[in-house]
Amino acid sequence: MLYLKAFLFAGLVCLICQVVLDNTKLTPGHITSSVTVIGALLSFFGIYDKIVAWCGAGATVLISNFGHMLYSSALAGYEEAGALGIFQNMLSNAGVAIVSVVVFSFVFTLIFKAKD
Repeated sequence: MLYLKAFLFAGLVCLICQVVLDNTKLTPGHITSSVTVIGALLSFFGIYDKIVAWCGAGATVLISNFGHMLYSSALAGYEEAGALGIFQNMLSNAGVAIVSVVVFSFVFTLIFKAKD
């Protein structure tokens, strides 16, 4: 059942983003940024953790999870070191995701060739 929930949630988010992309003049960059901000806002209101508990990996593989990671890391930094802790700790959880994307992108560019 968890696989079905993960598939439905991730599919619903992708469907909404595709409909917005097709019916507005927003670019993929606008939509990616918007979904990241929405993930951070859902985390701020305590909703994103409930979504992750309900559908598992379906919520943790989306770009909205990046906003959630940024917010939760910044909040932990604030609680530990005050206002400067926000900047010290913001990328602690998200840093792994960023480095992974860079490494995998490099490996895939070595394996595959772009079409002209």
